[in-house]
Amino acid sequence: MVAKNNPANAEVPELVLTRVFDAPRALVFEVWTDPQHVAAWWGPHGFTNPVCELDVRTGGKMRIDMRGPDGTVYPSLGEFDEIIEPERIVFRSGVSDGQGGWLFEILNTVTFAEHGGKTTLTLRARVLNAKDGAAPYLSGMNEGWSQSLERLAAHVATAYSRSLANVPAAAAGTDGANETDREIVLTRVINAPRDLVYEAWTDPQHVAQWWGPDGFKTTVHEMTVRPGGVWRFTMHGPDGTDYHDKVVYSKVVKPTRLEYSHGSDDDSGSPHFQVTVTFDEQGATTRVTLRTLFLTREQRDYTIGFGAVELGHQTLAHLEEHVARMKNQAAKS
Repeated sequence: MVAKNNPANAEVPELVLTRVFDAPRALVFEVWTDPQHVAAWWGPHGFTNPVCELDVRTGGKMRIDMRGPDGTVYPSLGEFDEIIEPERIVFRSGVSDGQGGWLFEILNTVTFAEHGGKTTLTLRARVLNAKDGAAPYLSGMNEGWSQSLERLAAHVATAYSRSLANVPAAAAGTDGANETDREIVLTRVINAPRDLVYEAWTDPQHVAQWWGPDGFKTTVHEMTVRPGGVWRFTMHGPDGTDYHDKVVYSKVVKPTRLEYSHGSDDDSGSPHFQVTVTFDEQGATTRVTLRTLFLTREQRDYTIGFGAVELGHQTLAHLEEHVARMKNQAAKS
């Protein structure tokens, strides 16, 4: 796993990373070895995998083409040296030098240890050889693998939740009693009438002017605010990365409440979650409550670690600023 243009040191003799997943070992092993799963999480944030071919057996080959946020494709090749299901995977990976050899070759050992229904994954990556020109790739190995394991954690949480959906809710522990462990709740009081705030949240021309954290811009492709309606949009990050999102509305009660599912509009493998937005009138002001419910606590914790709370507060601050402009314009007309 590599991420180009990382300022870390180019020489990485061995990298060791450990992560604990709140899921059985067999599931984590499956998510690491099934090409359909791997394509959804492999690579740093913002990367996709249009080609993901894995022959998971001793001597089997692998090929994964990672597409970066700027459209550049980074082909990687490899071969499996050892497979002990569901305990251990050993494989060599690297990038071709274009002459039938390796630009660099890395020996990767992944172990899966189960304790009390959770899985401890340990990755050891050791550079076997590297030629001139490999340094830009190897310098990003630590960050590349770290981000990839973050994406793996989110994908495992989603896969585990789907597997639990096939058993009774009481057995799964998802009957609603522990929802607070799986949610993020943000509130903001806005000095404007409820109708105006609701309009700012549901009119695509307004939404495009405030949606997103600091430094982001948003392009709204479609927005039909009704049960079953779809809101598709792209958030453009300060670094040029695009995030493609899709919302499907399940409940719309104007001007008091919105309920919808929120997920990615591409093959990034980003987790889906449920959102409830309420607009409570408090005199001349409106209290906006944004409740995001994830499938699992781990999925929520991962999102918090990625900065979701602060980014959410920034987005609501932009809403407040835009509503103030709408209010001023209405007063002048």
